[in-house]
Amino acid sequence: MTSSIVRARRLLIVVLLGVLVGIGLYWGVSTLTTPRRTTPLYDPPVLAGQRIPGYCSAGVYARRGNVVVLTSSPHCGGEGTIIPGQGTVGPLAQDATCPYAGHTCHASDMNYVVVAPDRIPWGHLNVIDLGVGGYRVLEADTRALACADIAIGDPIEMDGRNRYRTGTVAEKGDNLQPPALDGSYFPCMVRSTLQVDGGDSGSVVLVRGIPAGVTSRSFGGGIGFTPLAEGLASLGLELCTTPDCGLAAPTGAAR
Repeated sequence: MTSSIVRARRLLIVVLLGVLVGIGLYWGVSTLTTPRRTTPLYDPPVLAGQRIPGYCSAGVYARRGNVVVLTSSPHCGGEGTIIPGQGTVGPLAQDATCPYAGHTCHASDMNYVVVAPDRIPWGHLNVIDLGVGGYRVLEADTRALACADIAIGDPIEMDGRNRYRTGTVAEKGDNLQPPALDGSYFPCMVRSTLQVDGGDSGSVVLVRGIPAGVTSRSFGGGIGFTPLAEGLASLGLELCTTPDCGLAAPTGAAR
């Protein structure tokens, strides 16, 4: 009886050791194969391309007159919503009238956050953070892409909720659904091969390395985005393509 108990204990120890070794191997392989970001984080951090804390995702830095804003999506909060520690949500890109009954018409599925003065990353307003994909620094002559600039098969990338993804443009056309399914009409909706993730709404999509889209919809698990250029124009915004977006940074501002 005693020898049977000893053998059982030894077997149990062997099994437990095997489980621990398996867990260790899995952890080691995961550590080696999981992508890690290699770029530094600024203070204040660049939120363009990243998640807005507690909300959805951010697009690009832009300016409205002398005011620095961060583009996003109406899904993340309506006008006047205060995002703690970040800023206040502005209006959405919406046409004054719409010819489709039961719908509102929009140039793009976009609004913006007026960035709180102490959260503006001066010196980096032309930067997009793609997480493990690295930073993308916009050149001074960069122009946001419009619907007509985007072609089927174009390479695309985004980060959204801290998950870097690459893919291609799959389809392009308008988005007119029954009002009960979707009451917003968009003259241009681009469907992609990128897999959608919760909280992606508002994230910038880069096409051929150029800011081109605002993450908007899910089509069969794939991301649909609306054009950035039309959204900027509708809201009277100018894309930031220089470190300080053509503005005078406050004396002593962190960089």
